[in-house]
Amino acid sequence: MRKIELLAPAANKNIAIEAILHGADAVYIGPPSHGARKNAGNSIEDISELVRFAHKFDVKVYVTVNTLVYDNEIKDVERMIRHLYEIGVDALIIQDMGILRMDIPPIALHASTQCDNREISKIRFLEKAGFSQIVLARELGLSQIKEICGEVTVPVECFVHGALCVSYSGRCRASQVSTGRSANRGECSQMCRFKYTLLDADDRIIEKDKYLLSLRDFNASDMIGEMLDAGVSSFKIEGRLKDVSYVRNITAYYRQLIDRQIELHLDKYERSSKGESIIDFTPDPYKSFNRGFTTYFLDNKIVESMASLKTPKSMGEPVEDIAMLNNGDGISFFNSKGEYEGVLVNGLKNGRIVGSRPFRLPEGTMIHRTFDRNWQSMMEKPTAVRKLWMDITIEDNSVTAEDERGNKVTVLMDVEKFEAKNPFKPENILGKLGNTVYRLRNFHNHLDPRVFIPASQLTKIKNRIVEQLDFSNDARYKFDYRHTEDKEAEYPVRMLSDEYNVSNDLSEQFYKEHGSYVSARAIETKGKRNIEIPVMHTRYCIRRELGMCRKDRNSKKDSFREPFYLVSGKNRFRLAFNCDDCGMTVFGR
Repeated sequence: MRKIELLAPAANKNIAIEAILHGADAVYIGPPSHGARKNAGNSIEDISELVRFAHKFDVKVYVTVNTLVYDNEIKDVERMIRHLYEIGVDALIIQDMGILRMDIPPIALHASTQCDNREISKIRFLEKAGFSQIVLARELGLSQIKEICGEVTVPVECFVHGALCVSYSGRCRASQVSTGRSANRGECSQMCRFKYTLLDADDRIIEKDKYLLSLRDFNASDMIGEMLDAGVSSFKIEGRLKDVSYVRNITAYYRQLIDRQIELHLDKYERSSKGESIIDFTPDPYKSFNRGFTTYFLDNKIVESMASLKTPKSMGEPVEDIAMLNNGDGISFFNSKGEYEGVLVNGLKNGRIVGSRPFRLPEGTMIHRTFDRNWQSMMEKPTAVRKLWMDITIEDNSVTAEDERGNKVTVLMDVEKFEAKNPFKPENILGKLGNTVYRLRNFHNHLDPRVFIPASQLTKIKNRIVEQLDFSNDARYKFDYRHTEDKEAEYPVRMLSDEYNVSNDLSEQFYKEHGSYVSARAIETKGKRNIEIPVMHTRYCIRRELGMCRKDRNSKKDSFREPFYLVSGKNRFRLAFNCDDCGMTVFGR
């Protein structure tokens, strides 16, 4: 039996709780510092409160300490990790290998996608180094994922939904060289969402003012079964900066899809957490922010279009019939100039949309609803509860309760008993669990039918049962701990350049002990230098996206001379195309 995990993002404690209520088996959240999303940090107190709530349902809490750490920050990071361990955090998601040489408790470690986890040799090493879960790169196909899962024994985590970085994660330095804001330090300026003009070597314009690096959003909802077959154990939703309605909707959507697959294969899979989420709406990924969807490389083939070239904004849901629109909705469309334009709907008149301002729709254009007023109103209210089933047995002198987590408690009944004048139903009192996380599944009444017990006394017993079940679960909760590091394991790369993001002495020590030499530390640790370096490595290719792929016989022929350049304001990036590996490298100064 393989435990299957739906892993949801959380900007803060309240969004994390909503993710849990809507079906998450685990949540990931940023700590006070070093969390790869500078604007999504959380206090130790808030994370502690989240942990207590999550563990009621056997839901895991993972904390993202996945930025590079500088030497002068090591003591602070050590102190923070100790606090996270003390409050019961289940694991850290990390990028910096220096953490494995810090003075920290034995908290479980997950290898972030920022580690650029693509190669089998590297992933085998990470398992030997003591990581208990590995987050794979988004660019991998099902066949590659299956091969990796067959080579390791620890759970493999894959993204299933959300925004795509155009560069391999951990290998993007465009923001750092252009703005001084490092993606590896949680300060990405999102250069990939900028508008660019594509020039050839003679400065001829190939494409003008397009979002040439802005990928569509990932959506693997049609491939959950195939991902399970490949060996994926954890399905990760991207979005630690997304709002609560997004997290509610997308978590509930994938909860239903994954549960359906588990039900079809009860002999192979089981859910990793407990409790049933009761949802008050029909989840729909098109209702939430999206740039249009792509399966990227997951199905082992090149999809027709991976980028959203005309806009990096949300595409919402296509509107097939304007009768589905309501007053207050927001719609967007591409106008006659090719610009993405939006307007609020004030009503419909004579089969036409009346907007909050004058606008013109080009004939045949597709309308997208990017704001659904009714939906948003619904999502601002409570939309889910999560309950654990409980069985109760009442005897003449005791009440026993057992819950779905395997906890079982017995409370002796030292109560006053009276002769019942009418049929007495203790389940009407003991089974009223509405303000708790429990709900009654079965009630077995072995009480003498001639006995009546006052409601006030049964209520006290019920409260003791709930209290003791919670206490029992806290005592029995199973933590994973850091796995033993194989000190003899050799890192598969011998010479590490600045692209390997070594930013402190402890990280350099780690690699040295595993047979590697660091020739240059991360560029974040260096001053400005006017030299050209690779700033992105990507499997996405602009030539292919524009129908100019050299390997495709059906692609359009062109007379443009390489190298090509991407230009946006003062930024000028040179492109190099590696057709053998079907990839692209972006160079900047």
